[in-house]
Amino acid sequence: MPYIPSVSPLSRRGVLAGVGGGALAAVLAACGSGSSSGPRSSGQSGPSGPWSFTDDRKTTVKLSSAPTRVVAFTGTAAALVDFGLDQQIVGVFGETTQPDGKPTAQAGDLDVGKVTVLGNAWGEFNVEKYAALNPQLLVTHMYEPGALWYVPNESKDQIAKLAPSVAINVARASLPTPIQRYADLAQSLGADLNAKKVTDGKARFQAAAETLRSAAKAAGGLKVLAASGNPTVFYASNPKIASDLMYFAELGVELIVPTKLDTGDYFESLSWENADKYAADLILLDSRSTALQPKALASKPSWNALPAVKAGQVTPWDAVPRFSWAGAAPLLENLAKAIQNCKKVS
Repeated sequence: MPYIPSVSPLSRRGVLAGVGGGALAAVLAACGSGSSSGPRSSGQSGPSGPWSFTDDRKTTVKLSSAPTRVVAFTGTAAALVDFGLDQQIVGVFGETTQPDGKPTAQAGDLDVGKVTVLGNAWGEFNVEKYAALNPQLLVTHMYEPGALWYVPNESKDQIAKLAPSVAINVARASLPTPIQRYADLAQSLGADLNAKKVTDGKARFQAAAETLRSAAKAAGGLKVLAASGNPTVFYASNPKIASDLMYFAELGVELIVPTKLDTGDYFESLSWENADKYAADLILLDSRSTALQPKALASKPSWNALPAVKAGQVTPWDAVPRFSWAGAAPLLENLAKAIQNCKKVS
């Protein structure tokens, strides 16, 4: 499973637990094919007239007007907000809030207090709440062909009956491509890509790319490993699959390519005893809550023995980035700074 190596796809919790089958069936029947007679969001409206969008499954969604009740994976919703959408987003799923109620980093500038959170972790998606939102469109990433990111397999058919979906491919394509695809989607929903907020974000992204290119060139052969860890496994990520890593490599960053990839080609699973298989000068460490962070890793002798760790050359890595110019610019800036402050130790 892409980019949640510390959580098994087989451990997804049933999202229909506690929801009466009869009650859910009634909601599904009331919602029919996904058209909504419920209230439409206010404050923003999409373009007038028929609306259509062809996603990266080559599926074309056609509606009588631009959807104004959109439910999205949290990171997707945050990207759409960066492009200028707001009121259209009525619900989200995926890590959205921390235990103290504050937004996760993935939520970006999304106002989490104004949306319904259908699930706050992998495998959580409350279908009954989703139906009650009268959704007109569901939007999420696609890492594998046809698979909707964070939509549980066990309830995907019920979810599909409630509203059409749009999937944007975010794997095996360099970072600017999915960003542009989300920009295109946002524009079709009514976002103004010429708004100052959006153009400023794009300018920052372009400047950050050039800064990273210069830093990588000056580093001269500095080896970088993108990695993630759980209590039993150290994952070395493949820069030929992840869109952000692909782009970093295009800008000149020398990323280590694992040689014995797991199924799917996203990473190589290593026992902690073999965590030193790849000599790196800098480690990009998965910063999500699903992965172990430096404080927790400090108890592992093999982690502490890594040259990059000894040198303090470990920097956070958002393994599922926000696919917008504003969301991705800090990733480039932070990596450039880390490389500029790094020395060869491998």
